[in-house]
Amino acid sequence: MDLSAFARHPGLKDQSVFVTGGGSGIGAAIVESFVHQGSKTAFIDINEKASEKLVRQIEKRHGRAPLFMPCDIKDIPALQATIARADKEHGPIGTLVNNAANDQRHDWKDVTPEYWDERMATNLRPMFFAIQAVVPQMRKRRGGSIINFGSISWKIPQGGMPAYTTAKAAVHGLTRGMARDLGQDRIRVNTIVPGWVMTERQLALWVTAETEKALDAAQCLKGRIQPVDLARMVMVIGLPFADLGSAELQERLKHADRLAGGEVVVPKSSNSTYGYGAAGKELYENMCMNSVNQSIGE
Repeated sequence: MDLSAFARHPGLKDQSVFVTGGGSGIGAAIVESFVHQGSKTAFIDINEKASEKLVRQIEKRHGRAPLFMPCDIKDIPALQATIARADKEHGPIGTLVNNAANDQRHDWKDVTPEYWDERMATNLRPMFFAIQAVVPQMRKRRGGSIINFGSISWKIPQGGMPAYTTAKAAVHGLTRGMARDLGQDRIRVNTIVPGWVMTERQLALWVTAETEKALDAAQCLKGRIQPVDLARMVMVIGLPFADLGSAELQERLKHADRLAGGEVVVPKSSNSTYGYGAAGKELYENMCMNSVNQSIGE
């Protein structure tokens, strides 16, 4: 991934960063972007082969390698052990990116209690327990940034995967509640809500000529959201200068020293970045996306 045109932010240099699901797609773009920034980057993923390949590619391109630790995020003790190891290797974690998820489609009529529980154990439960493990490290640093990945699917609303959309709706509640609990420690908690991002998985499984036509019809500006666009957004939310961005609904980082915080939305129906709420009523400009449209506030 060519990141030569992107700015480097001094506040991210040498910062200890931990990313879940960093071996492919959006997660891989986030991992490489943090390495590009000079951050001490650790990531976990269940796919060892793809992750090890990514490590080699990043080291070749940037002259340094991220720390990869194989982990099934459904195994909570193993997940928390990798967070402890990242602390030993890189120092207390300053930015946690809860990215790992699985958006497998499923028919509501076929869902069993076991399948439902497995979807929650993949798409929701690890976020909380990663937060639980990382907070003592952030307290040592006197602050930090926790970034949870949600989904636009439950806002549209989109059918065909009720266990996934339920879990992703709950991510917003997790973010809001934890932002209140952790704010006294200057730990920020925010949600990024992506639309349809053109990862290899999406392209291989669900993007068709028909869906592309529908996407073009819905967008004001034609184009596709790429994993690197989300990575650029993560970089800015993780910056120390966004130190008041938590709990509320965030729209723009132009006035990052006075953020009210909360949720950044990249809708499926547009290639713009929208925000909802009273926190800004302005669009986050070029640092996240190559082009923007208009702002919606509630």
